[in-house]
Amino acid sequence: MPIDAAKAVAAEPRTGEITWNSKDVQLYHLGVGAGIPATDPDELRYTLESRLHVLPSFATVAGNGSPGVISGLSMPGIEVDLAKVLHGGQSLTLHRPIPVEGAATATGRIAAVYDKGKAAVLVMRTEVADAEGPLWTNDAQIFVRGEGGWGGDRGPSARLDPPSGEPGRIVERAVREDQALLYRLSGDWNPLHADPEFAKVAGFERPILHGLCTYGITLKAVVDTLLGGDVTRVRSYVTRFAGVVYPGETLRIRMWQQQDAVRVAVSAVERGDVPVLADTVVEHT
Repeated sequence: MPIDAAKAVAAEPRTGEITWNSKDVQLYHLGVGAGIPATDPDELRYTLESRLHVLPSFATVAGNGSPGVISGLSMPGIEVDLAKVLHGGQSLTLHRPIPVEGAATATGRIAAVYDKGKAAVLVMRTEVADAEGPLWTNDAQIFVRGEGGWGGDRGPSARLDPPSGEPGRIVERAVREDQALLYRLSGDWNPLHADPEFAKVAGFERPILHGLCTYGITLKAVVDTLLGGDVTRVRSYVTRFAGVVYPGETLRIRMWQQQDAVRVAVSAVERGDVPVLADTVVEHT
């Protein structure tokens, strides 16, 4: 079996220094659809350096996403075919607001390996801290198709009971044809999102949008719609990637406000509202 679960979990964490600046933040914001309309004062908080704040999901790409998913797939005990890899879910915990410019230490490790039968799930945890203390913790759940079935722990279920009632707000966000090409400049160079031939080998009709791009687009919609545009109110953000998004499609984002949390469901409009993000929760102050 290409995945040795015990060896992967026992491996020494990988630690590296990461840095980012206002240009990195602005590029990420453009990659998740900020700047439309370009002169809107609310959008300028994402695009103009003199007014800049940081959307918390930037944590998934800070330092060019290092250590990231591709790095994690080369950890001891793991040897997999990149064409069989899918991002299954993502969780982010903010310990304090992310500064516009920073230098920090990122420590990455395989926190768990689960056996889902037809697939293995790797939980890749990255903890980031600067001189003032912890900044954020990222968990990426990575599905590796065809690598399950060894009798290991299935792990916890990420499924939540659906929110009750009609959503309080529904917004739609258009995904540009070049959205994946722009987003990948923030550090996720997986050819699945740009190379038509690679996408076909992976089983898709054409390149798909990064799940983390949909993740960022969605958080921005929640912040702008229900949190008064205040990125510092976000405390945590978790989602399960339920389906793919193709560049050029429209996202329908449904939101249910629940005291100190927002439940969210995201679908692709042009394909009959097929789900793309599910079990999604933004906790906030």
